Amino acid sequence: MKKTLIIALCASFLPFAAGAQENQTAEPAGTISYCLPSTSLSFEVEAVKETFHAGPYARFAQKYLGIDVRQKDEASCTLSGVKMTSSIEADQSSRYLLDVGSASVDASFLKLTSCGLVSAANDNLGAESVWRFPADAKGNFSEDGLISNVSSESAVLYHNVKGESEYSRVAVQQNIMVAKTLEKKAAETASLIFDLRRKRIQIITGDTDATYSGEAMGAAVEEIARLEKEYMTMFTGYSEYSQQKVKFEVVPEKDKKMYIAFRISDTAGLLPADNVSGKPVVLEIVPQEISLPEDDGRKRKESKVQSAVYRIPAVCTVKLMDGGNMLLQSRVPVYQYGIDCTFPFNVKVK
Repeated sequence: MKKTLIIALCASFLPFAAGAQENQTAEPAGTISYCLPSTSLSFEVEAVKETFHAGPYARFAQKYLGIDVRQKDEASCTLSGVKMTSSIEADQSSRYLLDVGSASVDASFLKLTSCGLVSAANDNLGAESVWRFPADAKGNFSEDGLISNVSSESAVLYHNVKGESEYSRVAVQQNIMVAKTLEKKAAETASLIFDLRRKRIQIITGDTDATYSGEAMGAAVEEIARLEKEYMTMFTGYSEYSQQKVKFEVVPEKDKKMYIAFRISDTAGLLPADNVSGKPVVLEIVPQEISLPEDDGRKRKESKVQSAVYRIPAVCTVKLMDGGNMLLQSRVPVYQYGIDCTFPFNVKVK
């Protein structure tokens, strides 16, 4: 049984149909063109965006409830997951021609490289879905609270009363409706919260005229807790969360070690590397040194045997960093940082 040479994993061949592109010249008959392989890195990134809506009574929370809360509407985006996948594609900048019609080319060479063929099929071209966050909605607290928006205040009015010889002023008390101030409504809401807490304790301890047992007690306590949480949001505010998933591609270059893989913005979420409105997430690629075979000092004659060029990848340490935080670290073979070698056609494989 013939054994496949390891070198087959290092060379990638791509037959091109004549006239496939208008700007390409058709290869001469009896030749095959091929490209050396290159490595691309794909990052599937997931992020969670929080849109916080401050409560309308936030500035009175410390005064009436004794708690510190966020005072302003805010938006933040945090990474929740990153997945890196490496793939191999044709390096169009390293394209070669093979004269397969030459008598010196052994057919077994094509067998060696068959498992390294670059396919033109759509195997790795999966559907890509890019989703952007919708426009931020304003916080809605209009349906929260049981307190009235107006209150009754007493006012003393005067009107003139005609006497026998003169007019006299008579005081008349009258109630008028005025809009409550924001602080007054906050005070009443805080009072409702404390009332609910007292009622819950009374129900749980049995210190109430009403009798609760079994499911009725559980339902009553649950409803009181729901109302308390609803009124507390008027002070503490609430957050809305949405998820985002985007795929980014990075193609390493031989003389470049640092890249901006993508960017992240609190308001816009995940962004491509060329959008400077976001904070950069940096990709660092550090290739390991490739050991070359030692020269035994013997003089070699110039070979006239036709050879093919192939590429050996360099194993690289890949790091993805968000500022000082390490998001991902892995070891990946990258062809661009490797070395190009030659392989003679007349080598027999058995």
